[in-house]
Amino acid sequence: MAHVLDSSSVNFTIDPVVLDLGRRFVDAGFELSLVGGPVRDLFLGRISPDLDFTTDATPEQTISVIKKWADNFWEIGRAFGTIGMKKSGFQIEITTYRAEAYDPDSRKPVVAFGDSLTDDLLRRDFTINAMALRLPSLELVDPFGGVRDLHASELATPGAPEASFSDDPLRMMRAARFASQLGVSVHDDVRLAMTEMADRIKIISAERVRDELVKLINGAHPRVGIDLLVDTGLAEFVLPEVSALRLESDEHHRHKDVYQHSLQVLEQAASMETNEDGPVPGPDFVLRFAALMHDVGKPATRRFEPGGAVSFRHHDMVGSKLTSKRMKALRFDNDTIKAVARLVELHMRFYGYGDAGWTDSAVRRYVTDAGPLLERLHRLTRSDVTTRNQRKAERLSFAYDDLEERISLLLEQESLNAIRPDLDGAQIMAMLGLKPGPVVGRAYKFLLEERMEHGPLSHGEAESKLLAWWAIQPESAVVVELSADAAGSAPAAAAPAAVTTEES
Repeated sequence: MAHVLDSSSVNFTIDPVVLDLGRRFVDAGFELSLVGGPVRDLFLGRISPDLDFTTDATPEQTISVIKKWADNFWEIGRAFGTIGMKKSGFQIEITTYRAEAYDPDSRKPVVAFGDSLTDDLLRRDFTINAMALRLPSLELVDPFGGVRDLHASELATPGAPEASFSDDPLRMMRAARFASQLGVSVHDDVRLAMTEMADRIKIISAERVRDELVKLINGAHPRVGIDLLVDTGLAEFVLPEVSALRLESDEHHRHKDVYQHSLQVLEQAASMETNEDGPVPGPDFVLRFAALMHDVGKPATRRFEPGGAVSFRHHDMVGSKLTSKRMKALRFDNDTIKAVARLVELHMRFYGYGDAGWTDSAVRRYVTDAGPLLERLHRLTRSDVTTRNQRKAERLSFAYDDLEERISLLLEQESLNAIRPDLDGAQIMAMLGLKPGPVVGRAYKFLLEERMEHGPLSHGEAESKLLAWWAIQPESAVVVELSADAAGSAPAAAAPAAVTTEES
C-alpha cells in the first residue's frame, strides 16, 4: 500500500536535510526512502536525531552522491551495504536494499543486495518498522500494515514470526524492548513464536542481549517488557533469577508472589526518578535494575519457620552476589555491576530503624556505606514498600522521612559525604614509626571506626586514641624490641621510623 502523506492529517514535519538528500539521490537516478524507526516515530509525534534510509544505489554509488554533501562519512558497514555519515547534527545511515538469508546457527547474515523496496521492508523485524517514506515525494509505502498496527498498539511481523525469529533471534528481545518503550502489546502469533523459540536466543552474543535489556529497563513501561520476557520463557535464558521469583510466595501478602512485588518495586522506583537537574535523572538503569533484582536472593534463602512463617534471612547478601554474577555474564562494565550489586546488598539496611532507632554512628555508617549511591538507595528503599496495610506503609514512610532528616542534619554538621579518619595515613606512619603496610591500614580503619562512632575528633583526641590502640597491638612490642636490640641499650620511648614488622 502506498500513498502520499498529508502532513496536516499526520501532524509531522520533515527536516529540510531529509528532503535535500532525497532530491540528490533522485537527481542522480536512484531511489531513496526514509525507513524504519524514523518513519514510525513520525506517526508517534517523535523526532529522532538518527535517520535511517534505504536505496537501490550500491554503497559505492551512495558515496559518490554524498561525499561532497555530508559533513563527514564512514564506511565501517560497507560490507553490509551501509554507509554512515553526519549532516547538520543528524546521524545518518544509508543502506542498499537487502534480501538476506541467515545461517540458522549464527547471528551473522549472509548479505545479498536487492532491487525492491517491498522486499527490503519484508526482511525487517516488525510491521511498525516496515514502513518507508519515498523521497522527496513523501509517498508512504506500507505493504504490511504498519500504520494499522500502530493505531492498534500491537506488535506484529511482516511475514511469519517463526521465520523472522529464526533469521534473527535478537528480534524476540526487541519485541520485549518495544513493548517497554512504546507500551504496545504483541500479536498472539508473535507471543507463541517467542515462547516456542525462546532457546534460540542462546546463539546471540551477551553484549547484544545486554544492550536490548538496557533499553527495555529504561523504557517507559519496563514492567510490560519484563513480563513478556518471563511469560514467553526468554527470561529463563536472559534473566533466570527473575523468572525464579515466581516460585516464591510474598511474606507481606501484598502480591501473589515475589515476582509481582519486584515488578511493582521497579515501577515505583522509576516513578521516583528526577529531571535532569535532580539527584537521580531518569531513566536511571542502575536504580531500575537494582529494583528489579533486589529480591533475587529469596529463592535460595527461603526457610519455613515454626508456626508457618517464611523467612529469607540474608537474601540481600545472596541477591547481591547473584546480581553481580548475572551482570558479568551479560558483559556489563565493572562500575555498573558494582553499583547495582551494592544497592541490592544495602536495600534491607533501613528496616528496623523505625522500631529500634539508630545512633548517630549507625546513621553515619548508612551514609558512608551507600557513598555516591545514597540518593538511589533512598528511592530503592521507599519503592520497596508495596504493602496494602496503610498503617504499616505510613509508619515506614514516616521512619524513612525521619532518617533522611537526620542524614541531612549530619551532612550539614559533619560533611558525611567524604568521611575520613581524623588522621591520615602519613600522620599515622609518622606517629607510630611505620612504613606503608597492613598495620597502617589497620590503624586507619580503627580511626575510621572512632570517627563513625563518635563523630569528628580534635587532632589531640585522635592522637591519644591512636597511641592507646597502638599500645595493645602485638606489633608495637616487636618494634620496641627490635629498636632496643639495634641500639644495644634500653628501648627508646618512640620506635625508629625505619623499622616495621613487615621488614623483620
